[in-house]
Amino acid sequence: MKLIVSVVFALIAFAGNSVLCRLALLANPTAQIDAASFTSVRLISAAITLLILIQFTQSEKPSNKAFWREVLAGYTSKKGLGLWYLFIYAACFSFAYISLDTGIGALLLFSTVQITMISISLFRGARLSILEWLGLLLAAAGFVALVWPDLTSPQWQPSLLMIIAGLGWAMYTLAGKGSVNPLRETGLHFIRTVPLCIALSVFFLAGRSMTLEGALLAITSGAITSGCGYAIWYSALRHLNTTQAAVLQLLVPVLAAVAGVIFAGELLDLHFYITSSMILGGVAIVIITGAKLRART
Repeated sequence: MKLIVSVVFALIAFAGNSVLCRLALLANPTAQIDAASFTSVRLISAAITLLILIQFTQSEKPSNKAFWREVLAGYTSKKGLGLWYLFIYAACFSFAYISLDTGIGALLLFSTVQITMISISLFRGARLSILEWLGLLLAAAGFVALVWPDLTSPQWQPSLLMIIAGLGWAMYTLAGKGSVNPLRETGLHFIRTVPLCIALSVFFLAGRSMTLEGALLAITSGAITSGCGYAIWYSALRHLNTTQAAVLQLLVPVLAAVAGVIFAGELLDLHFYITSSMILGGVAIVIITGAKLRART
């Protein structure tokens, strides 16, 4: 029962990130916060939350100098690549949601993540069955059908930004694969993004706008749906196999789309239903079929 509650909370948190970001950036009549400020407040809030969690759950605490030496060491070591992937994901995510609807943004993000990770697995020598190839082709066709209208219109930038965000999240996930202490590693990466957040805010200082409600939405996204959400998800991952975790994440775009309709007044058209079914169905076929084949061998 505890595992079910943890998984449900984590998936709602992932979808909540999309909803909170979209609500904060809705220009109706004016945005409650600009994208750069949302990114900075979100990441810094998540860093503070994870610092607190690490302080109370880890043996080596932020109150020790060794912890901060490790933070600084991450800027010059290979492990520090994770902070760049995380920052690219978060920044592109925010700027994309200025224009994208909640469900479409989440679908672009998570389908990019899944397709990228499957493609990298192929590049590294993985072999797919005929059914897996059909699933991958179905997902790819759905993905192209989803983004094609936007990529061929003057407003193609938001879709491209969300695809880049998905690539960043996929690389961040791969960089952290096999981590002995995911909570600690996640906290370190978020903390290391703080200087980048400050630089981003300074660069977009001229376009800065922030209301109290916008700031609260960004803090909620950082502290609860990012900080606590990621911590709970990583805890649940210890009791899930890779296939279960991957399939469960496919529910996030669905949850985000429904939440977008309820909280942001967005409408879903037939194009979204068809393309999302192709993408999510195709990826599910690859994941589930692959797991069955590995179990047999």
